[in-house]
Amino acid sequence: MSESGGAPIPGETSLIAAAVLASQGKLRIELVIALAATAAIVGDNIGYLIGRKGGRWLLKRPGAFQRQRRDVLRIGEPFFEAHGPKAVFFGRFVLGLRVWASWLAGATRMRWPSFLVWNALGGISWATAIGLIAYYLGHSAGSAIEAFGLYGLAAVLLALLSGFLAHRRHVRHKREAAQPGEHPARPGDSTDD
Repeated sequence: MSESGGAPIPGETSLIAAAVLASQGKLRIELVIALAATAAIVGDNIGYLIGRKGGRWLLKRPGAFQRQRRDVLRIGEPFFEAHGPKAVFFGRFVLGLRVWASWLAGATRMRWPSFLVWNALGGISWATAIGLIAYYLGHSAGSAIEAFGLYGLAAVLLALLSGFLAHRRHVRHKREAAQPGEHPARPGDSTDD
């Protein structure tokens, strides 16, 4: 719940540890999954509320990274309008995005009933899938899930970096196309022609 609400606490690691304990007979897997799903749903709704009440103010306020923060809303609002349910559902499975999906959904004013349904489905699916995988694989599940989580994070970061670089390139080409005949001087170019 704390991780989903925004605190830097390893929620997935806790679920894996509890499921492994359940595989050893120290806990009941049904209760582990139910508790993890409930905590994920409640935590995400807290994150949504934080984003809804203060996220826009935080993203719009003057200061460092003002343009980038405003871009989050400029890009995020149409994104959540078109893909909000998918982002909320699948965000539950991606390390790092787990926290930000609920905050961004609130800040971009995603409708709460839609958020609630897709968040609940994502939380239940996540707790069930990760809990059962860890339960059936026992001790080796921790390493496998952590590795998948790190690869997922690496893939998301690579995709974000690629998107950022493609956007910069597109903006540069658009700017150059708008000013035909004018090309920025490069070091070593002669202007005495």
